[in-house]
Amino acid sequence: MSESDTEWLVMVDGAARGNPGEAGCGAAILDENGTVVKELSRYLGRATNNVAEYQGLLLGLEALLQLGRKRIRVESDSQLLVRQLNGEYRVKDEKLKGLFEKAVRLLREFERYRILHVPRESNKLADRLANKGIDDAIRKSSLG
Repeated sequence: MSESDTEWLVMVDGAARGNPGEAGCGAAILDENGTVVKELSRYLGRATNNVAEYQGLLLGLEALLQLGRKRIRVESDSQLLVRQLNGEYRVKDEKLKGLFEKAVRLLREFERYRILHVPRESNKLADRLANKGIDDAIRKSSLG
């Protein structure tokens, strides 16, 4: 199997303390051997949990494209995100529509992708990164 045939994994998550509330998103990129290649986290300010989930997905997809990956597997513990992207649920929320459309545009850049729902326990790394985005911002504002 050539390198271009291998599937890389991106684990994504969003966190909101309160809904809406202080929010962050995270993504972890793992190569075909399960080695963590990149850990990403971002503070989002005030957002809902669903917005944070989509932001985590966008963060991960953009990083994978920069890395030149063509075949990917997305894992998320958000049933809403997974079912919307797999066409099982319609996107009704106006705030999510733009994020959904951007995600679909990014996904079309890959040769092949799969979007899978995983239990929360299997998504701990991405969850930690999403919370890190919030914690780093809180730490920074308490210092400044």
